[in-house]
Amino acid sequence: MPLHVVCDNYATHKHPNVTAWLTKHPRVQLHFTPTSGSWLNMVEIFFGIITRQAIRRGTFHSVKDLETAIGTYIDAWNERAHPFTWTKGADEIIAHAKPSPHPKKTYNPRH
Repeated sequence: MPLHVVCDNYATHKHPNVTAWLTKHPRVQLHFTPTSGSWLNMVEIFFGIITRQAIRRGTFHSVKDLETAIGTYIDAWNERAHPFTWTKGADEIIAHAKPSPHPKKTYNPRH
């Protein structure tokens, strides 16, 4: 049974050490989010919020203390949560995720 791992679309997976490891572990299948993948951005935003509001500058004497602080924060977050409304349809998101036939130049090296 394969192990599916969803990763941010970053070039780390192309590093020789990573490709060698993946070759030795064919059960592991990597899937990469599209650049600017909106659902992953939301996860990263949430981690940033919880870090700023519940973890950073906190004092945790044990892993259990940290877990309790995170759990308490998530419970409070869920009490005041409201549904996220997508502003784009699936077809538009998928079309945007496909590589452009005419990629834009992202840098202009001038040495």
